[in-house]
Amino acid sequence: MARILVLFYSRYGATRSMAELIAGGVERVDGCEAMLRTVPPVSAESEASQPAVPETGAVYCSQDDLAECDGLILGSPTRFGNMAAPLKYFLDSTGSSWMQGDLQGKPAAVFTSTSSMHGGQESTLLSMALPLLHHGMLFCGLPYSEPALNETSTGGTPYGASHLAGPKSDLPLSAHEADLCRALGERVARIAGQLCQ
Repeated sequence: MARILVLFYSRYGATRSMAELIAGGVERVDGCEAMLRTVPPVSAESEASQPAVPETGAVYCSQDDLAECDGLILGSPTRFGNMAAPLKYFLDSTGSSWMQGDLQGKPAAVFTSTSSMHGGQESTLLSMALPLLHHGMLFCGLPYSEPALNETSTGGTPYGASHLAGPKSDLPLSAHEADLCRALGERVARIAGQLCQ
């Protein structure tokens, strides 16, 4: 069984919705299962801490989750053209995984949600790709053979799945955006399955 880690941070729910669709795409592939994980928010108060287990939704990601996955799909809302601080904070703590080569040779992909059409989707996706490449992962984008990538008027890029959530972060995913989320999950799962053989 190939295990694909879908790791995300979501503040208003749009990125979480994408993660759930991506996980559905992973599970379309025989012999693959999705592990949904999130990261805790960060606080300006150095004494602040989060409970060990979130009250609802996906559980927090551990270093063991990284070591045991066969592929990783990383998601974050856009913050000034970059990934959100909680996800970056988590990635900055993965030095031991990097030294042990836990993620080397495994497929990886990225996804994001923005409030505006030109709010930095592609730069955010690329910012998330950088640490994955440093970990020695095999970066997987979305090919233009996906019909939705040619037809979308909202989100969707060759660098990964994206979503236009609107200024109030309340726009649902379009049909094309949802198709691309599922396609991304399926693509990474298929590659992971082939590499695990």
